[in-house]
Amino acid sequence: MTAVPPPDATRARRRRSGRQVRRARRVAAPLTVVSALVATAALAGCGQQRDPDVYTVLNSSTDDSYHSWDAATLKRCSAKLGITIEQQSVPAPQVMTKSLRMASSKSLPDVIQFDASEMPTFAEAGGLIDLRTLGLSTQDIPKGIVDFGSYEGTYYGAARTVNTLALFYNKDILDKAGLEVPTTWDEMRDTAKKLTQGKQYGIALSAGGAEDGVFQFTPFMWSNGGDERELDSKNVAEALDYWKGLIKDGSLSKSTVNWTQADVNDQFMAGNAAMMINGPWQVETLNTKKDLDWGIAQIPVPKTGDDSVGPLGGAILTVPNTGDTAREKTAAKIVGCMSSEQEQITYARNSWMVPANAKAAAIWRKEVPELDALADQVATARSRTTQVGAGWASVSLALQSAFQSALTGQDSAAALKKAQARAASGN
Repeated sequence: MTAVPPPDATRARRRRSGRQVRRARRVAAPLTVVSALVATAALAGCGQQRDPDVYTVLNSSTDDSYHSWDAATLKRCSAKLGITIEQQSVPAPQVMTKSLRMASSKSLPDVIQFDASEMPTFAEAGGLIDLRTLGLSTQDIPKGIVDFGSYEGTYYGAARTVNTLALFYNKDILDKAGLEVPTTWDEMRDTAKKLTQGKQYGIALSAGGAEDGVFQFTPFMWSNGGDERELDSKNVAEALDYWKGLIKDGSLSKSTVNWTQADVNDQFMAGNAAMMINGPWQVETLNTKKDLDWGIAQIPVPKTGDDSVGPLGGAILTVPNTGDTAREKTAAKIVGCMSSEQEQITYARNSWMVPANAKAAAIWRKEVPELDALADQVATARSRTTQVGAGWASVSLALQSAFQSALTGQDSAAALKKAQARAASGN
């Protein structure tokens, strides 16, 4: 295991907790506006004279740790490609708006690192180049991760690493109670109920009114056969009712409707929850508490034999359509270098995420066997935008509203019926 970062880096990581999964709801610009801006940029070509040997990568690596990791990557790629690659970092909510402003002024960067849930909006407007046409291969990349970086079958985004959710558990608490790690919904509800005592809840998860909560709901919805295109289906209602059952048992705090994934991790580390649903971005923080003996497993499924289908999270590297074909080809080489097998392994070692390349992931598994279950979870995970593309933002907002209603008393089916109507309207 890599060394635990200093406290300032750890605090930064916790602020970023779930950073890659909260961006979908931040795309505020209407598609017509996006289309107009990116089309203008592509048709007019580059509006500024640029140094032919200096290239720019726009990302959201504003935290010191992530910024330094990316700086090191770009330094290596600069040397390899014989060019200078500069990093421009803005807060995650500003990546899309910054990209739109740059498109308007015909000064788009050479590479944009989008959250995968945001990419379809830019791609649908014609703002991105098919990476395959630029010579980038998807060999050794699992189909689910290729789909993660694709829109309507076109491969626009290369992932370096991906993340998903898993079940974290306190080994000491389970061992003391003589309980096994649950694998099905019934087992998890029973185990959580038995582990709930005093100030300790059996399980913690995020059901807050933000993308965190939606991200955490998808494994329950998808593993039960639910679909974001039919939020009012029986399968989705059963998944939401399962969450309500945990609250009814007293195994899940009613405060779950206000918790982010960082809050969930705080509860787990404080001993206020025996199990939690969370992601690998919490690992470094968990490791700062030396007396916390934690384990990780796949998220329990409705019944034995079902696949545990979680959400893929993370960022993808894209080449915007600037109209300058020569620069676009070099930009693709930058993406290829940043997403190469060795760079993926290096980035994964730092971030605790799972390499996108299958060969790189196999090496990573051997280095961090304690996270092997996470790699298994990634193998069955899928993108939130696979079914609805740029419509995911509307789906997410609709589900967020449904959680707040259903988990505070409203009938799940009624709340989801409203959610489906809202999602269908695009509001």
